[in-house]
Amino acid sequence: MADNWMKARQTKYTAYVSVYIIVILAVLFAVNFLGNRYDKTYDATANKQFSLADQSVKIVKGLNRDVKITYFDDQTRFPTARDFLGRYASLSPKVHVDYLDPVKRPQQARAAGYTRDSNILVDSGLRKEAAKSLTEEEVTGALIRSLKTGTRNVCFLSAGGERSIDETAPGGFSELKKLLEGDNYKTRTVTPKAEGAAETPKSITVGKPAPAANVEIPKDCTVLVIGGPQLAYTQPVVDGVKAYMDGGGRALIMLDNGLRIGREQAAADSPAFLKLLADWGVTVNNDLILDLSGIGRSLFGVGPEVPVLFQYESHAITRPLTRVPTAFPVSRSLDAKSAGKSTVEKLLSTTEDSLAVTDIGAGGAIDPKKGKKGPLTMAAAGTISGTTQARFVVVGSAQWAQNNLMGSRTLGNRDLFLNTVNWLSSDEDLISIRPKEAENQALNVGGQRLTLMFWLSVAFFPLAIVAMGLGTWWKRR
Repeated sequence: MADNWMKARQTKYTAYVSVYIIVILAVLFAVNFLGNRYDKTYDATANKQFSLADQSVKIVKGLNRDVKITYFDDQTRFPTARDFLGRYASLSPKVHVDYLDPVKRPQQARAAGYTRDSNILVDSGLRKEAAKSLTEEEVTGALIRSLKTGTRNVCFLSAGGERSIDETAPGGFSELKKLLEGDNYKTRTVTPKAEGAAETPKSITVGKPAPAANVEIPKDCTVLVIGGPQLAYTQPVVDGVKAYMDGGGRALIMLDNGLRIGREQAAADSPAFLKLLADWGVTVNNDLILDLSGIGRSLFGVGPEVPVLFQYESHAITRPLTRVPTAFPVSRSLDAKSAGKSTVEKLLSTTEDSLAVTDIGAGGAIDPKKGKKGPLTMAAAGTISGTTQARFVVVGSAQWAQNNLMGSRTLGNRDLFLNTVNWLSSDEDLISIRPKEAENQALNVGGQRLTLMFWLSVAFFPLAIVAMGLGTWWKRR
């Protein structure tokens, strides 16, 4: 009886099904176990839209210390964050990611450093840095900043009526101070002092002027910002700036317009300082750039004296700003050309629909026939070769960095400023990373291939399926 039961067809089928189920469950278990242990993905998009940039990969794989990334948000958003932050964790075992719901676990979130300003915190053990959004630009930037050691000082020169970083009015630079300190820069105002000024000269010759004292820019200034001087620099100040740059200094030079425009007082140009810039390859013109395209008026309601840019020269500073608008009120034009030990590149240029005028009549009257037509250079970046390479950026406007424009979220002035300072301080890895854009790949089929695809999909395959069905029915009948 038992032998008959073992040989029965139903028993055999039951055994086969049981074995199949056990094998399938074993395979599923193995696949899930290996998938959780070895998380590997493949990005089939042409521009690797769902992969980290090479820069991010290089930084993460080169980590020599553990880094903890904490994501604070509602628990329902954790899957999206895991999909993105998991790319960092999969590159290196030194990256650890935690997810906390600050509502359900408030004590743990506060202990981990949660603030309402940002929901992503990167801790390298050296310092903690916040990322403003769940994007590669922000997360990688926070990771890089958290690994930075040492103090980086941005010094604002005060020697000729420059704008103040403590001034909160629309024309001040307090927003610059806030932005820089948010990127772990230390900011301060420096008033150059004459070396030996307190010393009493040993002898004085009547009728002969005393020798001018030397002026020194502090050597711990990572970047020196000259923000729109209103008065002409004295020769000792110019010599101090030159000595600072000869020692490998970095400077951002923003100049106000030298023409009297309306009721505004014109800035007093310093011949000695302009000659120093000319020696570096940047000639500053005493004119006013007008944007005649009408883009500024249609988008932002500003006049032609405020050029608005959407396209930029190819440079590390401006490369991430493609199609991001920036505005430069009452800017003057520059002529940039490499000279001597200096290598100069154009940074910002207007379109052909622009004009540089040197004569402004009563009531702001301008004769467009007397102006110089665009494109016109508004900013230039350069390097000076030496024992230590120096870097500089010259912009023909200081108003573009004022509080009223730096506080705007529709303009890219704040990004341009931070990118400029990062380039000057040789922190190019802090310059924002361009997000990957989805690539539209169209399938272009024509001629005989299109006709063939039509007949295969509309006639051949449907008729073949009908014929197979009829054949099966006839055979069974």
